[in-house]
Amino acid sequence: MNPTTLAALAAFPTLLEAHYAIIPEAHRHWAPRSWDGVPSEAFTAIEQLCHVRDIEIEGYHERFRRTLEEDNPTLASIDSEPLAIERAYGKADAAQVLAEFRIARAKTMEIISQLSDAQLARPAVFEGYGPLTMRSLIHYLCSHDQQHLAGLQWLLGKIDASRVGP
Repeated sequence: MNPTTLAALAAFPTLLEAHYAIIPEAHRHWAPRSWDGVPSEAFTAIEQLCHVRDIEIEGYHERFRRTLEEDNPTLASIDSEPLAIERAYGKADAAQVLAEFRIARAKTMEIISQLSDAQLARPAVFEGYGPLTMRSLIHYLCSHDQQHLAGLQWLLGKIDASRVGP
């Protein structure tokens, strides 16, 4: 796997925590009137943290396992909105979620950092994405990370714009 992608994945927990930290405390559960243009899922700041944690563990860890162990598996996409409601993301403790995410990302890095070229080339089919390889999944995870940093920045923009009025 290329070092740039691995470095971005390794740095993400720190970046996620830093981006969350700049959301004003009074706005961590805040939602804009419209989610038009949001580059990530339409989640509040705290909900974004929970989503990233759960997708890492229940999404990508499972997808990685199945791609490495099964012949051309079909990998499920996760419907995040019902999960957010069911698990009451809005009531989560951010410090705990971030700690759990750091552990999950460390496991991810263990899984992906030592893969052989043959393992990186293993095929699968990902619902909503189509055919891919293990390497593709790793790039999609990195892209997902970037979407959520962008989502937090987008929320900051909306928070600031809300001070100006409709």
